[in-house]
Amino acid sequence: MRRATVRRLLAVPVLAGLAGLLAGCGIRATEVPTDFGPAPSRARCSLTEPDVTSQSARVGVPVQVFLLCGSSLVTVDRSVRVPDGAADFERRVLVAQGLLDQLAESPSAGEKEAGYTTDVRGGMTVGGPRANDPDDALRLSTRPGSLTSYALAQLVCTFSDSAAAEGDGSVILGGPGSDPLRRYECTDEVRSRPGSTEPPSSAVTDSG
Repeated sequence: MRRATVRRLLAVPVLAGLAGLLAGCGIRATEVPTDFGPAPSRARCSLTEPDVTSQSARVGVPVQVFLLCGSSLVTVDRSVRVPDGAADFERRVLVAQGLLDQLAESPSAGEKEAGYTTDVRGGMTVGGPRANDPDDALRLSTRPGSLTSYALAQLVCTFSDSAAAEGDGSVILGGPGSDPLRRYECTDEVRSRPGSTEPPSSAVTDSG
């Protein structure tokens, strides 16, 4: 018993000496986790200052298009060119094509920094109704059903909220040729979860 007690008493100053050496070397003798600073911040999904590059190129009719940011759709300001004196029918198609072109463009540097992206690919065109189509129908050069859920949500929400549609929160879309028409709606669920919630749609049977 006495030998064990002596060994314990001798160990105390040794441990104290090690702690002193560590402190003298600038090493904290502690097991408290090191603070590496705050976690990286997420995309703001809003521009912290005006996007001068985008604004300077904005000539024409002011419009808004839906881009992706995080897991939702957000609106950004754009413009489309429409010739003066264009008839209502022609104007609607020109606005639709202009919106489509804007969606297919790569976001500006400021928008990219804020987290904006687009899933709409370039090269797609849009035209007016064919024979027996409703007057407010729009036909894409690509079948709407072949688009990604993100791209379709961007198109539907952008078109339905513009002069390209009737302004009731929906838009009639079809593909080339005799592809069947469907009326698509832009809902709160689509805007908040475009990747998992496709725009609700219904078959169009009435003709123009």
